Amino acid sequence: MLPNSVYFSLWSKYRPVIIQLMLASEVSPQKYRLFDHEFKAANSKEKTYSFELSVFAGKALNNIKESKAAQELLSVLNMSRKGNELLAEFQFEFSLDRHFVFHVSRKGTAQ
Repeated sequence: MLPNSVYFSLWSKYRPVIIQLMLASEVSPQKYRLFDHEFKAANSKEKTYSFELSVFAGKALNNIKESKAAQELLSVLNMSRKGNELLAEFQFEFSLDRHFVFHVSRKGTAQ
């Protein structure tokens, strides 16, 4: 577990589902409903849990400094062998909307 991690165990729990969503996003964008109470239990001080994360080659392409949830999602995916392989090959867009629907879309292949 990462030092000062808030969402690490939550993202680790959902990692198999997220990997499946990443694989399925080859055909079309995917979405999955998460539970708000899990995020609130992980970090009750957070005002908004929503974020957007664009990733390629294991690195965020957008600024995620304000989102601990996005930072820890990226860490969990990079620690996963399959997640790491997919992130090395494709650009992905991940987002969590204010209704706790998690979105995954694949943008393209490595050059």
